[in-house]
Amino acid sequence: MITDDNKKLAQWAMDFALKNGCQAAKVILYANSNTSFELRDAKMDRLQQASESGLGINLYVDGRYGNYSTNRLDKKELESFIKNGIESTRYLAEDEFRVLADPARYYKGGKPDLKLFDGKIFGINPDDKVARARAAAEEVLGKNDRIISVETSYSDGENASYRLMSNGFEGESKSTWYSVSASVAVRGEGEARPSDYWYESTLFYDALPKTDIGAKALERVLRKLGQKKVKSGKYTMVVDPMSSGRMLSPVLSALYGSSLQQKNSFLIDKLDQKVASDKLTLMDDPHVIGANGSRYFDGEGVATERRPIFENGVLKTYFFDTYNAKKMGVAPTISGPSRLVLTPGDKDLNGLIADVTNGILVTGLNGGNSNSNTGDFSYGIEGFLIENGKLTQPVNEMNVTGNFLTLWNSLAAIGNDARKDRSWLIPSLVFEGVDFSGL
Repeated sequence: MITDDNKKLAQWAMDFALKNGCQAAKVILYANSNTSFELRDAKMDRLQQASESGLGINLYVDGRYGNYSTNRLDKKELESFIKNGIESTRYLAEDEFRVLADPARYYKGGKPDLKLFDGKIFGINPDDKVARARAAAEEVLGKNDRIISVETSYSDGENASYRLMSNGFEGESKSTWYSVSASVAVRGEGEARPSDYWYESTLFYDALPKTDIGAKALERVLRKLGQKKVKSGKYTMVVDPMSSGRMLSPVLSALYGSSLQQKNSFLIDKLDQKVASDKLTLMDDPHVIGANGSRYFDGEGVATERRPIFENGVLKTYFFDTYNAKKMGVAPTISGPSRLVLTPGDKDLNGLIADVTNGILVTGLNGGNSNSNTGDFSYGIEGFLIENGKLTQPVNEMNVTGNFLTLWNSLAAIGNDARKDRSWLIPSLVFEGVDFSGL
């Protein structure tokens, strides 16, 4: 939690830096805490509790830039810390592109509370936290003779920060989170020991589901029994909502100014061009009350706004922070997305599967890599063979390969089943003609 005294300390640090040789400065004061209760077979295995607070300061000195942090918040120690930072910065190379954001772009306040913080986090009885994790385990234990182990956990946390920029920005943010997870390992065929998991996460304690977490983990692992490779070839690929974000992540990474400036992006020079299927409409929607990922400003203090990233397959924006925008001589946008929403279709995962004649449902991506310059990728997968609209065979030890531009141009359908607890609302996805290697 950030107190009024904390804010006064941050303001003092800013003033002290400006009086001792800085032409500009940015101060970030943060306070985070979290707890975790981990159980193995419904018995306590590990307890973790951590809290941290600290101060980060960006110093702009004679055309040079330095970034420093400390968790020692005594004023006398901060005086030495800041003075040493200023002197150290003078040894660095000049960088004309390192400047604070234009004050006209800062968030000015006045919008309603985003309601991301649950005050209950300070009053929950530890016994109740353990009971949540134990309840998830009890949904599994004794339910099947193949069960080897059941690991469950309850976690929660608080994140708070206060930011100041010497050219006029002041902003505070705080949020909470709660999570219960279950992971189940079972005896498979021969030496196989398949495992799977399920979790639920919310911003508010009272919204956290109390049941079905362990049961879903058990269901997911039992359906893996009998996994094997199937014939190599082109299949319709269906990706479930637990894995769909992994297919989008390299595409988003290719939109960052740092990648574009270094010419390490397969989407360079693609702005306002059609690069994907008409089905791909992706928005950054950062002002939804009570939604994970919502925020009014980014790390630079720049005001967020609802903006299209892809519209019917057309690339509409890059993520240019102030630094990379200046280096490339373009207008800045935002340092990164906040809350991504992929426009959904009208079917859930089962409905999408029912429409597939010959395909593979991907429920997990295991390792692999992608080339940020070319967009080529190769991932290990596990999932299920789809034949005539039905799941017929669990599969694993197969690879899916291709190129992300080709892949997203083959997007044929989108589900309506995005996980609401995430900051990326990416439903199930269907891609046509994807290469899988197996037997």
